[in-house]
Amino acid sequence: MMARFIVGIDEAGRGPLAGPVTLAYVACPAGIYKKNFRNIKDSKKLTPNKKEEWFNHIKSHPALEHGVTSVGSRLIDRRGISAAVKIGIRRLLSRLERKPQLLLLDGSLAAPPEYRQKTIIKGDEKIPIIAAASIIAKVTRDRKMIRLAQKYPDYGFEIHKGYGTKLHRRRVRRHGLSEIHRRSFCSRLI
Repeated sequence: MMARFIVGIDEAGRGPLAGPVTLAYVACPAGIYKKNFRNIKDSKKLTPNKKEEWFNHIKSHPALEHGVTSVGSRLIDRRGISAAVKIGIRRLLSRLERKPQLLLLDGSLAAPPEYRQKTIIKGDEKIPIIAAASIIAKVTRDRKMIRLAQKYPDYGFEIHKGYGTKLHRRRVRRHGLSEIHRRSFCSRLI
């Protein structure tokens, strides 16, 4: 009999003024899941160094499968953040090597109805495999924003990662919007 295969899904970057929303999954057989995620926490509760440690552990572990996708600001503006997240979830699921017996999703996320799934409010705090997915999503998105800071140096993306901090809002007022700003999120700033 094949081992039960479970998948955790989370996203990072739903609320920023700039950059993509990034979604990730982590998948593994149910039997190895608990011992590999002992002491893992939601990415928002980890130091940058701890996030990197977990990120490297998850990516290098031979029994863990993972995937990531990003949906850019243009699609977010055109379709809305909820639709962009749904598109990201479909992309992720198309990359799975096999169909899971159970999807565990954070917060308000939902997969297509053909999947057996459970959405858990604050799942990234309660369910280790969702916390693992949150780390993959967050580290991937943060790295992307740091790279984009080199292309758009006037905005300080390496500092705030596109979130609506005072610094970011001040820079938008001074320099206008870049190509990666979500215009639908910045209407009060311009």
